[in-house]
Amino acid sequence: MAERNYSPADQFLMHIDTGLRTVFGRPPVSERPDPATDASEGELSDAERDLSGRLMRINHSGEVAAQGLYQGQALTAKLPTVRDKMERAALEENDHLAWCERRIETLGTHTSMFNPLWYAGSVAIGALAGIAGDKWSLGFVAETERQVVRHLDSHLGRISLEDQKSRAVLEQMKVDEGNHATAALRAGGAELPEPIKKVMTLTSKVMTRAAYWI
Repeated sequence: MAERNYSPADQFLMHIDTGLRTVFGRPPVSERPDPATDASEGELSDAERDLSGRLMRINHSGEVAAQGLYQGQALTAKLPTVRDKMERAALEENDHLAWCERRIETLGTHTSMFNPLWYAGSVAIGALAGIAGDKWSLGFVAETERQVVRHLDSHLGRISLEDQKSRAVLEQMKVDEGNHATAALRAGGAELPEPIKKVMTLTSKVMTRAAYWI
């Protein structure tokens, strides 16, 4: 069967559909099982449950932003191989979205009301990174994933040891994000200048603090 070539208009509408599914619906996921399924459900105090819910909400918002980043970069990536890597990474980020949202619901809380803002802003940032060139776009992915891994390490240090289900999700996310960073560098990603890294860190702090509460 011949591969279908999508017009720019088709691709734009597909990205719109992806955005709506990411923020308001159920985006497509890969074949991987939810890591929380086989983890034990420990006894959590009200305070521990509340903290887990807030931290998982932050991680869910981070995955919404990551999805926007990858979609924006796929729109402007120059090489088909780079575009394919972005789209595969985006599919794995959808797994994270589904796992985090399922855990958030179990913990009795909600996703961030700022998610549409995180997604739209990340699409714009990703598109700009893609316009700058594939090596910078890939470098941006690598640095983003490094920062996500540090956030996940921090959350694993705060979540109760009894909350094995949340911890299982975060551990698998940490593995995936590390793999994404490595793949981006091997594909030709450039190391970003320190000022850009600092701006990324500052932006991340704004998002995490807002998502913690709302």
